[in-house]
This record gives sequence, structure tokens and C-alpha cells, in this order.
Amino acid sequence: MDAIHLGLIGYGEVGSIFCAGLGPQVASVRAWDIKLVDPVAAIPLNERAQQDGVILCASAVDLCAASNLLISAVTASSEVAVAREVASHLQPGTIYLDLNSASPGAKREAAALIEAAGGRYVEAGVMTSVPPYGIRVPMLLGGPHADLLAQQLMALGMDAKPVSAELGIASAIKMCRSVMIKGLEALVIESYTAARAYGVEDYVLPTLQETFPAIDWTEQGRYFYSRVVQHGRRRAEEMREVANTVREAGFEPWMSAATSEKHDWVARLAAQGLFDGVQADDGWQVYADRLVGRERNLVPDTAA
Repeated sequence: MDAIHLGLIGYGEVGSIFCAGLGPQVASVRAWDIKLVDPVAAIPLNERAQQDGVILCASAVDLCAASNLLISAVTASSEVAVAREVASHLQPGTIYLDLNSASPGAKREAAALIEAAGGRYVEAGVMTSVPPYGIRVPMLLGGPHADLLAQQLMALGMDAKPVSAELGIASAIKMCRSVMIKGLEALVIESYTAARAYGVEDYVLPTLQETFPAIDWTEQGRYFYSRVVQHGRRRAEEMREVANTVREAGFEPWMSAATSEKHDWVARLAAQGLFDGVQADDGWQVYADRLVGRERNLVPDTAA
């Protein structure tokens, strides 16, 4: 690839981090987000774009016309729909890097759309939270173009490792990991909140510390609560894709489905304001007390 003209599909937290991190190293940076059609929702996006020197596009048509490297960073449920929209407009030879947390089946469906339109699809399994790593977040690449793109991305300072020319492998690695990581988040929230309600946390946490001494269970609990409160809706959506991944492998995803429900529940309560005023560095007990208080006061859990 000669001069890189980068186009971000989805200008949320991840998209904006990649725009800001890669902007100084590429010829141009543009972004398109469905929220731009809403004048109110577009305000913070426009402010962020001005700060980062990003050109916001009014449509996928405009973005594709000016980009030879597209990075898709949207919600998992939009994975295939976005690929279908972009496939109608992308220039032949455009690289399409898919960062989304979707099942191998969804990745293959998106790839078929991009490749049929003359694009070059590469899947990515992003292996941990993008903050605080930024563009250095570890990611696994898959697909027939993964080796070449990995070299180009590493030259830009990214941590990209090709793992397979077969589509679906990189996402399967990511999703199987999420069964554990986001499942552990859900388990900690359920265990700690119940322990707080019974007043037995000073007995429960030391037993965890004794069994798994390498983990700081107090700090880990704080981190898990804060991340789920902040990103529970996105995590729930990812876990629904994880459940699809398990199902595609031929198994019933009981654990992944339950994890998705737990994350969704916390996200709904956060949207209703249950955690307003709680700071990210507050102890896990502050978060748990809000949940315990809600149950004892019988605050209704209405869907957002």
C-alpha cells in the first residue's frame, strides 16, 4: 500500500482511539458513524474530530471514496449490516480490517460481502480492552490477506499478529477467551454483591485470595464492576456473539448466555442512573451497595 488514507467506520471509543493514534502516520483520516445523523448525538463526535484532526463523513459513500484502508469498529449486531453497506461503495482493492467482536460465522458472512465487491477482508481478534493500550492493543489477524496487513500495521506501531489464513480462527480465539474473561466479570459481580448483602465479604474474599494468590481480588473486583457499569451494554452484545460462537461449534452456550444477561442487567441499571456519582476508582463495595440497595428497596428493573 502506498499512501494510507484511513477510514474508520464507527467513531466511538475504539474508533476515536485508532483515529488519534494513527492520524499522524497516515496521509488522511476520515470517520463515519451512524450517530452523525442525530444533531444532538453528533455534537461530541464533532468536538472530538476537531480535536483529533479527523474529517467526519456524512455517509459510507463519502468515506469509501476517500479511503484505501477501512477499519470497522462498530457494535457486534451491526457487523454484517455495515459490511453490506460498505460493500456497495468501496473501491476495488480496499483493505477492510474488521475489529468487531463477532462470531466466526458473522465474520465469514461479512468477508464474503467485502470480497465479492473487490475488497480485501481481514478479521481481527482484539485480545484485551483498547484503553490503555491504544493502537498497541494486541490483536490477532486472520484471512488470506492477514500476513501482508500485519506487516503494514506493525510498521505503523501496532501489535498485529497473523494467526491463520482461514477466516474465523482469529475471532474464535477472541470469543473463547471472552467466555472466561467476561464470564469471570459476571461471576465476581454476582458473588461479591450477594456476599455484601449477607455481610460475609470479609470471609469470602480471603478464601479467594488463598486459592488464587496471584490475583488481587479486591482490586480486580473494583475493576470488573467499573468496566461492566461503563461498558455493560457492549459487553452483553459481545457475549451474545460469544454464545453464537459456542453454538456454531455445536454446543449449547448456557454460560455465555447467562453472562450476557448479567451484563445487560447491570447496563440497564446504569442507564437508569443507579450508579450516578460513583467514580471508576471507587471500591467494589460502592457499586455492590447500589445493587443491594436497589433490591432491598424494590426499585423496578425496567428495560431501557
